[in-house]
Amino acid sequence: MDLSPDKKIAGVLVPLFALRGEEDLGIGDIGALREFIDWAAAIGLKLVQLLPINETGTDNSPYNAVSAMAIEPTTLRLAPNSPQDLTREDFDASVADVDLPSFRLGEVKYRQVKKLKRRMLEKAFANFSAHASEERQLEFRAFREEESAWLHDYAFFRVLMEENDDSAAWNRWPAQHQSMEKAHSWLRDLLQERQAAVAGRQSFFCYVQWIAHQQWRAIKSYAEECGVALMGDIPFGVSYYSADVFARRDEFVLEWSGGAPPEPYFKDDAFTQKWGQNWGIPLYRWDRMRADNFVWWRERVRAVRHIFHLFRIDHVLGFYRIYAFPWRPRKNNQFLPLDQHQMLERTGGRAPHFVPHDDDTLENREANKRDGEEYLRVVLEEAGGTRVIGEDLGVVPDYVRPDLRSLGIAGFKVPQWEVYEGQITPGEKYERLSVATYTTHDHKPIRALWEEAFERPTATSDQSRFDLAKIAGFAGLDPNLNKIDFEKDFYPAIMEALFKSNAWIAVVMITDLLARKYRFNIPGTPANLNWTRRMQRSIRQLSSSRKERSRVRLIHQLLVKTGRI
Repeated sequence: MDLSPDKKIAGVLVPLFALRGEEDLGIGDIGALREFIDWAAAIGLKLVQLLPINETGTDNSPYNAVSAMAIEPTTLRLAPNSPQDLTREDFDASVADVDLPSFRLGEVKYRQVKKLKRRMLEKAFANFSAHASEERQLEFRAFREEESAWLHDYAFFRVLMEENDDSAAWNRWPAQHQSMEKAHSWLRDLLQERQAAVAGRQSFFCYVQWIAHQQWRAIKSYAEECGVALMGDIPFGVSYYSADVFARRDEFVLEWSGGAPPEPYFKDDAFTQKWGQNWGIPLYRWDRMRADNFVWWRERVRAVRHIFHLFRIDHVLGFYRIYAFPWRPRKNNQFLPLDQHQMLERTGGRAPHFVPHDDDTLENREANKRDGEEYLRVVLEEAGGTRVIGEDLGVVPDYVRPDLRSLGIAGFKVPQWEVYEGQITPGEKYERLSVATYTTHDHKPIRALWEEAFERPTATSDQSRFDLAKIAGFAGLDPNLNKIDFEKDFYPAIMEALFKSNAWIAVVMITDLLARKYRFNIPGTPANLNWTRRMQRSIRQLSSSRKERSRVRLIHQLLVKTGRI
């Protein structure tokens, strides 16, 4: 696809799990994505941005996956003959005890959804093992060989998870399982019958990934046919409890937890305001990775490149330096009430800090810039012709954005956070090589800000009014919004301003596009409250609703008016 920054385009960001397809099994999947691509293309949107699609753990966070390479099985479209090994009889038997209409209502019921889709995939694999043609068996073997750099270790890790109550917490497994070497020794000591069973389960997990790659590459081709680009997401970090860390232990620093420095913007999260965001990701041993020609990072980029037309790197600042905590996230609550002295007493004198260097001296800044540029050149080299975008939000050192531009990596512009000579930066001053958006999956939707500011006062109403006033200023509206109507005045103006900006890509969060108030993730809140919210309407209902048709007609007109079609 032609994704040159010379041509301005617009897109929509949506979490895949949140989509409601006509035939989904309680979670948004590739079938729903196909419907959504049609919907977006009809509006004139040229890009659909997704969150990471890697296999998730028990907290279901796309940013805390059990594998940086493997695809989440619940993203697959499972139906009779999809995959071709799943028969109508087996599909019907799998859903016989499931009330599908109720299953599809409300939030994602991850435990039940994963159990149902696992059951179907196991039936499909059994059919494949018993009846697949020699040609398909050869294709499967070829896939396993092509992806061997990560696939075999991942499949073995998944087997070990099953041996340990589906827990990915490898440091709590029995000693015989706690390292790759010990686990292989354990496997060799098993009876041949048990070894064969383990090999069968490994083949099953490889089969699931084979089907996943087939379906995702097919949807990429379909999007191309519709003139829509798919934008993927690579988190900078990787989960502590992942197949990657388990298999390549020497390439990670496990004593420190990566995150971000204190951020006053998140006023509903006291820990983030005081200490920062502790994501719990291990740090990288870049020297070890360099000695291996960064093969793990190259595999990671290759995996996303095959499925997406362009991709975003979440927290690209981490390539330059990462904020590190001397405690794991589960201890955050213990540290929240402590002052600096008490914290140092608890940690033995170790304080949160930037690694490898802070930015306090010119020498440190130059070193950080040099390192980040080296690592990002590896990413770009492996990306080839696939466009790369860097999420450069938060506390951004002054050398990062110029360096990203010199590398050809587009950065982000959030209008209410962009300041030029003490004023909100006008959209025409945005660098062309940038992505403009008002919100991400972590932020309150604009309609929710409006409700807090003018309809239902809360403790954060002042912050909401402040943010809305800045957005109004960006759109050329009077920052005094008391007499402005959201639907008639505010919404059209801010959408037009975003699309009029000089940014290469203008992205609208699905909740902002539809003027909804619900959120998909609230940083700092319990994991079970996040990543479960689904859209209120199915994609077909979005197309048939008079109100929604009127809204997207306005968006289409604005896209034409601002030259993004």
